[in-house]
Amino acid sequence: MRIDIITVLPELLKSPFEASILKRAIEKGLVEIHMHNLREYANNKYRQIDDYQFGGGAGMVMMVEPIDKCISKLKSERDYDEVIYMTPDGVTLNQGIANTISTKENIIILCGHYKGVDQRVRDHFITRELSIGDYVLSGGELGAAVLCDTVIRLLPGVLGDETSALTDSFQDDLLAPPIYTRPSEYKGWKVPEILLSGHKKNIEIWREEQAIERTKKRRPDLLE
Repeated sequence: MRIDIITVLPELLKSPFEASILKRAIEKGLVEIHMHNLREYANNKYRQIDDYQFGGGAGMVMMVEPIDKCISKLKSERDYDEVIYMTPDGVTLNQGIANTISTKENIIILCGHYKGVDQRVRDHFITRELSIGDYVLSGGELGAAVLCDTVIRLLPGVLGDETSALTDSFQDDLLAPPIYTRPSEYKGWKVPEILLSGHKKNIEIWREEQAIERTKKRRPDLLE
């Protein structure tokens, strides 16, 4: 998979890809991450990529021309399955969306900034608009990092045990069941006997029951 991220602040995105699972995925050649500084596509010496709103109003707007130049250049070099815009009014990212995007080969992520982008960008270039929650960030960079993390960990070979991602919360519209590790008893707090029984079928049934019960209590909306 190749992910091209268009941003005003590429330095804000370096750290997430320099450690842990994402770093290993890049080193293994399972994913390519390319940052594109939008200011390099500005058409003036001031590297201006934003301007005032037509009609007045507070906040600057990202201009259509630099974005067009950047996306068009990338598209001239390869085909892209998705051009994703990170914006507070997009569809809220969930596990199902992450699963779908993880099957793509090449994607572009455009990070919003300031008041947002000229609507013509959204009308003519964007294939999917995503949000990571009902709140506003200073820019789309952190949202892009979250999207990349949730997608990349699903790629074959990224996790040591590929079945791990399949048992995460939300994969089957349920929260994950309780999990335990050694010691089996600590300060009188005991691990459920069923998990120590070695009976795989009964353990699977217990985990499913616990997942359903936890979802009912914490996220009943998922069961609807």
